[in-house]
Amino acid sequence: MSYATQADMVDRFGEAELVQRTNRLTGGTAIDTVVLGRALADADAEVNGYLAVRYAMPLAATPPVITRVACDLARYYLHDDKVPDTVRQRYEDAVALLKRLAAGDVTLGPDAAAPPPAAAPGSVAVARHAPPRLFSASLLRQNSEV
Repeated sequence: MSYATQADMVDRFGEAELVQRTNRLTGGTAIDTVVLGRALADADAEVNGYLAVRYAMPLAATPPVITRVACDLARYYLHDDKVPDTVRQRYEDAVALLKRLAAGDVTLGPDAAAPPPAAAPGSVAVARHAPPRLFSASLLRQNSEV
């Protein structure tokens, strides 16, 4: 599942920029879909790398914020030489948001997460979040000295 498409990239950054960044032929006038597809796939992989910590993958639906993040990442990947400051800043902002999503500081909302996959019979399920510890070694030691 791709989080952003060629149409999303054109809507955000314009066809002229994408032709310039993807078409390696001198005077080329069309977007090279292979080059753009590789940048979009790299962006998807980075998004998945962060979100898999907190969300069941793939996401059931792509929230607009993830489409924006994927576009900013892909645009950055298309600049293999001098990266303009605005492109670098948008990339860094996108990565910062992904880190906050992974840490749980920000959420994609209830509609974005697919239900966790069902456990196979006889398998062991591990909770990602456990309740606070009721007993500790120091607490047990204190109570045994009384």
